[in-house]
Amino acid sequence: MWTGGVRVIVLDEEGKMLLVKQHHEDKDIWMAPGGGIEEGEGARQAAAREVKEETGLDVEVGRLVWHVEEVSERGQRFVDFFLAEVVGGELGLGTDPEFDENGQVLREVKFLTREEIKEIKYLYPEYLRDEFWAVHEAGYMGYNAFKIRD
Repeated sequence: MWTGGVRVIVLDEEGKMLLVKQHHEDKDIWMAPGGGIEEGEGARQAAAREVKEETGLDVEVGRLVWHVEEVSERGQRFVDFFLAEVVGGELGLGTDPEFDENGQVLREVKFLTREEIKEIKYLYPEYLRDEFWAVHEAGYMGYNAFKIRD
């Protein structure tokens, strides 16, 4: 059975990317906010909810940038990567409702420049380091499958 997840790429007005630092497997990993899609929830709803939970920000979810699938010993998973724009809220470190107070994995949240992202030792997914910026600069950021066409 496939398990679905989302990650959300949010750029501020200065072009900095919103990332969260999570602690897994004895290391701190910076990543785009996101998580699992819950029962009865669409990917776009999950994307907005996850950003709110982890960062305190309200976002308007836009284009689907990547759909990544993995079939491995961990199972069958897919993750949809969306672009989003901040429309409200206040930036702050959130919590993950899947973990109790002592088991929280979130460590930090902030907007980082492209140069700062290049210096991160552990980054997920790795293509946030270079590939994202290349397609962003080229002006192609995926197909908006949710926009109703005339």
